[in-house]
Amino acid sequence: MIIVTGASRGLGNAIYKRLSETGHEVCGLSRDVSKIEGRSYKCDVSSYEQLKSVSKLLKKDKVKVTGIINAAGVASMNLALTTPPSITEKLIKINLLGTIYSCQLFAPLLLRNKGGNIINFSTIAVSIGLKGESVYVASKAGVEGFSKAFAREMADFKVRVNCIAPGPIDTDLIKGVSSDLISKVVEKQIIPQKFKTNDICDIVELILDQKASSISGQVFYVGGI
Repeated sequence: MIIVTGASRGLGNAIYKRLSETGHEVCGLSRDVSKIEGRSYKCDVSSYEQLKSVSKLLKKDKVKVTGIINAAGVASMNLALTTPPSITEKLIKINLLGTIYSCQLFAPLLLRNKGGNIINFSTIAVSIGLKGESVYVASKAGVEGFSKAFAREMADFKVRVNCIAPGPIDTDLIKGVSSDLISKVVEKQIIPQKFKTNDICDIVELILDQKASSISGQVFYVGGI
């Protein structure tokens, strides 16, 4: 089974559906599970206790977990000096702590399976230091650093850890971002275009494939930098 966080909407939902359609057993985590067709658990990834409860249930049911995809995330367009503490805390808790907690609590299930994959999500905004998203960038930069170090910790257990850092994708995450700013980001990419969720799903499947068994500790910047 592959665990997908943020599975009720956007990129997480697209990944959940793609994996289900291609024959994988998938478990979706979200604060709103009404939009998830299939096995799911209501869970806020920023809550260590809620994630711990889900991990206990999976252990109790002796579920064979082969992968963890941390797609849950939020963004906010604010200059650092005008970002209120509540937004700062929300971004760090969901994007960074949510990823770390998920890895801490679900990775042991991969160890029981003697191997597997973890895919975390960052953003191309980290690499370009996107103006107006300082705190968001900080939260995702933390995800990248954690993923690289965690990959080394998991290597002896045959668990691969990688990070996907997309450019702009047509999801709710960028609805509030101006078209001018999106264009500026796209212009900085090697491949200057926006991407679809299907493009990211293709990369997820590529990383999960056994043919990619030698790839770990990498950050894949979709669009190129």
